[in-house]
Amino acid sequence: MGLLDKISSLLSSKKKEANILLVGLDNSGKSSIINHFKTQDTKSITINPTVGFNVEKFTFKSLNFTTYDMSGQGRYRNLWEHYYRETDAIVYVIDSSDKLRYVVSKEEFYSMLNHQDLKNKNIPILIFANKVDIKNAGTTNEIKNEFELAKIRDKSWRIFESNGLNSNGIEAGFEWLAEEINNSN
Repeated sequence: MGLLDKISSLLSSKKKEANILLVGLDNSGKSSIINHFKTQDTKSITINPTVGFNVEKFTFKSLNFTTYDMSGQGRYRNLWEHYYRETDAIVYVIDSSDKLRYVVSKEEFYSMLNHQDLKNKNIPILIFANKVDIKNAGTTNEIKNEFELAKIRDKSWRIFESNGLNSNGIEAGFEWLAEEINNSN
């Protein structure tokens, strides 16, 4: 092992760990988004609905992410709160093409933010307006207004357009998130 290999090994072992809670309503595209970070041999060709939760680990921008991909089905949403205390960031995925469920998604979003384990916790929130490629999908400005995101003042947040199937917007969102996490300590 050469000197550069040893230095690289030491630096990589010092990577910061981050627990990420990936939430949103069912069929919003959470698993498709996380599929982007899987290695070629572990990527899923077909994405099935998450039952309960899945844990995915990946490294991005000098961070080791442990991502808890939580089911968005109504009967599983009560599981989300069991992960609030240990989370370093939240990734909230909105199906921007499903305008009929914006109200439900907004209610779940604010119920989460107002939970006692998150209310006073200063963590970044990455919001994906997913499925923007679908005809008549809401724009980020429409979602900002509909979800009243401007009233979130105690946490850093940012919204990105994304397409979980072709990975558009995902890297940009996670770059912002990695920077926020790195700057938090």
